[in-house]
Amino acid sequence: MARKSGVLLHITSLPSKYGIGTLGKEAYRFADFLHAAGQRCWQLLPLGQTSYGDSPYQTFSTYAGNPYMIDLELLQKDGLLLEQELAATDFGGEDDRVDFGQLYRVRYDILYKAYTRGWKRDRDAVRRFQKENPWLKDYALYMAIKRSQGMQSWEHWPEPLRRREKEALKDARVRLREDIRFFTYLQFLFFRQWRALKDHVNQLGIQLIGDIPIYVPYDSADVWANPDLFQLDDDLLPAKVAGVPPDAFTADGQLWGNPLYDWLQHRKTRYKWWLGRIRACKELVDVVRIDHFRGLESYWAVPYGETTARGGAWVKGPGTHFVRAIKKAFPDYPLIAEDLGFLTPAVRRLLKYSGYPGMKVLQFAFDPREESDYLPHRYTENCVCYPGTHDNETLRQWISSIERKTARFAMDYLGVEKKKDLFDAIVHAGMHSKADTFIVPMQDLLHLGKAARMNLPGTLSTDNWSWRLKKRQVTNRLAGKLLALTQEAGRAG
Repeated sequence: MARKSGVLLHITSLPSKYGIGTLGKEAYRFADFLHAAGQRCWQLLPLGQTSYGDSPYQTFSTYAGNPYMIDLELLQKDGLLLEQELAATDFGGEDDRVDFGQLYRVRYDILYKAYTRGWKRDRDAVRRFQKENPWLKDYALYMAIKRSQGMQSWEHWPEPLRRREKEALKDARVRLREDIRFFTYLQFLFFRQWRALKDHVNQLGIQLIGDIPIYVPYDSADVWANPDLFQLDDDLLPAKVAGVPPDAFTADGQLWGNPLYDWLQHRKTRYKWWLGRIRACKELVDVVRIDHFRGLESYWAVPYGETTARGGAWVKGPGTHFVRAIKKAFPDYPLIAEDLGFLTPAVRRLLKYSGYPGMKVLQFAFDPREESDYLPHRYTENCVCYPGTHDNETLRQWISSIERKTARFAMDYLGVEKKKDLFDAIVHAGMHSKADTFIVPMQDLLHLGKAARMNLPGTLSTDNWSWRLKKRQVTNRLAGKLLALTQEAGRAG
């Protein structure tokens, strides 16, 4: 990987007067900002259609794009929406927060207006899109049934639909034809806008770094359509679910609740479903980060019905056999291994075998009690360095909350005399480190505090995932400052 740097900012965090960041003009403007600042990477969170909790890591489909990201102004320019329709709709949220509840109430209604105007006009293009994306058939049917069932999880659907009985599905395709078309058309619009944006970003010499969650939710088209690929019981309920064990930060561990894979069945199918996921990411982004990579070596399995992750146990994952299949299928596609968490020698061996760059988070580096692998002098070139990720405190928040001994250790290591100087020193250390790639969250670039944190893991706070960038914060002055630091570190595009 060539020496480079970039910024982490999710699409939903972009400015917009319609309640949430989208694939419209502000996304193009942000790409232009990155170009002016000498950046060669724009890192995003997963782009899927979010479900309960609004997390981009909990989506209704591993393939479908998030309809909230469809830009309404572009639809207006395309003749699919009227200006007065947009003006008459309250999309909620302040200019620095997303109100997901209000979006859920109004967004699909306005998108349905676009569908009614565009379906017949774009029918031939939509048919081509359907042929190119065979996952659409199950996804659109799943969403249509889900809507007809009051958005309940598929475990509560009538038994013939839960078990995908042939006649029940045939009847649903006829009865719910209009909604099937609607959800199909939304994906057509999303991918059309996405491809136009990606072309613009790539023409500026910028790579898009995406993210593929290791697990999918139980309430998803993926599990409903492929129950044999997951550890489900005879009632199609999870036998065990995913999480992480207790640690120094979480006494109960984290209970994610996702169904676990039946890796033996995946192996029998030569990982066809998983390789399809990665192939879909390859069409969307230039580089993809595999979330929770250590779960491929061994994963924490918690009996279904437990209220915490305490009762789980480590179970061996697919390991090198699966990684070998990925490397064979995608020998030249760059991947990043999110190797954070409890790393055993076996996990380290798997990462080394893969050859994928791992992640180094500077907030984890300055524990005075031990020599950390996250200290910059211990990096190899083959890694990606961050001050923090979307799951961490903002850098300003972290500095304000660390213990005195940690602050002293960091100041001594970085050669600064005052705690207030740690911020710039940490960013400087990451940018000048050996790491081939340095990524700074936009919140840290702006020196923002606690209110700008993107996610607090293990919680369902309405503040999670809702932070948004203000238009006035993206300035030429900021681009110039970042460009100077990037050039100094030899990373500029």
